[in-house]
Amino acid sequence: MRALFLISAYMLVLLSPLGLSWFLAWPPRPWHQEIASGLGMLAFSVILVEFVLSGRFRFVSSGIGMDVTMRVHQVMARVALAFALLHPLFYQGTPAGGLRPWDVTRQLTLTNDFAALATGIIAYLLLPALVLSAVARTKQGYSYETWRLTHGVGALLIAGLLLHHTIAAGRYAAYPVMAGIWVAMTAVAAGSLLYVYLIEPLKQRRRAWRVVSIRRLTPRQWELRIVPGGHSGLTYTAGQFAWLNVGHSVFSLYENPFSISSAPLEGPEISFVIKELGDFTGALDQITPGTRAYLDGPHGTLTVEGRDEPGIVLVAGGVGIAPMLSIMRQNRLSQDPRDIRLIYGNRLHEQIVYRDELAGEGAVFALSEPPEDWNGETGLIDGALLDGVLSPDQYSQWLFVLCGPAIMMDVVEDHLIARGTPSHRILSERFDYD
Repeated sequence: MRALFLISAYMLVLLSPLGLSWFLAWPPRPWHQEIASGLGMLAFSVILVEFVLSGRFRFVSSGIGMDVTMRVHQVMARVALAFALLHPLFYQGTPAGGLRPWDVTRQLTLTNDFAALATGIIAYLLLPALVLSAVARTKQGYSYETWRLTHGVGALLIAGLLLHHTIAAGRYAAYPVMAGIWVAMTAVAAGSLLYVYLIEPLKQRRRAWRVVSIRRLTPRQWELRIVPGGHSGLTYTAGQFAWLNVGHSVFSLYENPFSISSAPLEGPEISFVIKELGDFTGALDQITPGTRAYLDGPHGTLTVEGRDEPGIVLVAGGVGIAPMLSIMRQNRLSQDPRDIRLIYGNRLHEQIVYRDELAGEGAVFALSEPPEDWNGETGLIDGALLDGVLSPDQYSQWLFVLCGPAIMMDVVEDHLIARGTPSHRILSERFDYD
């Protein structure tokens, strides 16, 4: 029901300018001009709503998942680009020359006012660059923080240019109510950036955290523990994640999303399992106890709370073990009667974290490059491995929670579906921030 409500609200906002233009009942123009206007309005609407989709607002992502929200953001950015690129092409063959006194509804001509056209042309050139730079972000040499800054500034610039172009050159935006809608939507879009980059950091500054310990778990994985600095801490559910900023200004863009590995019942102290990948994670050995930290969270829907399945299978690959640790620890502390089975895959033996703790929980360990004396499962986590450790009843009745490399999750999900596991009993989150 929540997803249906959000989809309905999304479509209502996107289509409201187009719907109002239709209700104006102005004399129709040639079909290609109407299509051109419609494509332009839809492209602008999509672009403005993109600001809200990318703003980490829990009222949007709660219940459907941050990964789903971001994926919609990615897909709709491409849709907006397609609409925007087609928009001027449908005006071909329409006379220009500016508004005529007898053509108050702009049926016959297009404006030739340079200022009105220039902002549209600049936005027309900038939008493909913005979208393509996001799609190819992981292949570029600049950091995530640099990309995030340029992406936000570029999107805001494009929105401002399009607002001017729409009001100055658009046929239907000549109607005051329509112009007011565009101004209001643009203000909400800009306001969402203001909230994310100013209001939210100011709230976080009043709820700062402090590093209590940082220790190496494996050659490239660390455990980071933080405690609240003078406040009650974070209310979260096992399996959720947060954006973590350590050692930087509260307004800094240097923050990264990490799954929480501690359990809510452990108390206000929170722990993370972090893998060295570069940027912030490449300097973990320089963090010292007492360093100030900030959290934006909790986020995510990879949680088992409120589920009624008789058992839970956790499938983790690499650093994807973090939310599984949180779930298992919470299950143990709450004395949850449900059975839990963890299947944990890595490439090398030395990459396994908390081995003694997990072995005590009956975890199944799998290594794709095992040592000669290895007595656990070998190979990647795939259908054959799952069939060897799971029963038909577990496939059909238990809840499955997946976290790890995308390829692993694809393989596991396909196998679960083939084995008859209902899709609503498969939980996973996938992140690709472009």
